[in-house]
Amino acid sequence: MAQTAVGAEKFVPDAKSLDELKAAAPGCRGCELYEGATQVVFGRGDAHAKVVFVGEQPGDVEDQKGLPFVGPAGHLLRRAVDDAGMDPGHIYITNAVKHFRFELRGKRRIHQTPDRVHIEACRPWLVSEFALLKPQVVVVLGATAAKALLGPSFRVTQSRGQVLPWPDSAQRPQDFPVEPAKLVATIHPSAVLRADNREIAYNGLVADLKVAARVLD
Repeated sequence: MAQTAVGAEKFVPDAKSLDELKAAAPGCRGCELYEGATQVVFGRGDAHAKVVFVGEQPGDVEDQKGLPFVGPAGHLLRRAVDDAGMDPGHIYITNAVKHFRFELRGKRRIHQTPDRVHIEACRPWLVSEFALLKPQVVVVLGATAAKALLGPSFRVTQSRGQVLPWPDSAQRPQDFPVEPAKLVATIHPSAVLRADNREIAYNGLVADLKVAARVLD
């Protein structure tokens, strides 16, 4: 487990576009996760998106394909977005951590939750994405994304499905910018796949996304 990391700041350019930012990401050595991952997995979607989804990290499928949310959780999220009445063409989706963290068991790569050091090391990429996007609504998917944007004290289970203001400087990580965005927190779609009752979990996810959709309306 990593105890320290140099952080991504010196690898993040003063980019004028998301394409420029994405082109620089493969050179990041901000933490040790790049060593085992197949490739960096940067955000994708509408460069003028009013809604930005932030998840935890790429999974095994995403690591192999180099795209976020293209595995089972991503397919479920796409269905939930449709059922919530949101336009997938006007969404940008990314992760708090851009490399896949895993434990090798035989030939299988088993997901491991990123540590705080990985979240903090990778945050400059997320900060730069937000600076270029300037979204109206940020949908926070799960605890890791919440910690990256809102600090370690935020609890998704306590605040999910509510329209929240962008936190002030006392609540958010110090290096994260203030944006005129609203926040809606919900569970990560992978939590739906792990749930004992997937129908109830899925309906809860859709209900939370409908809250975000109403903010735009």
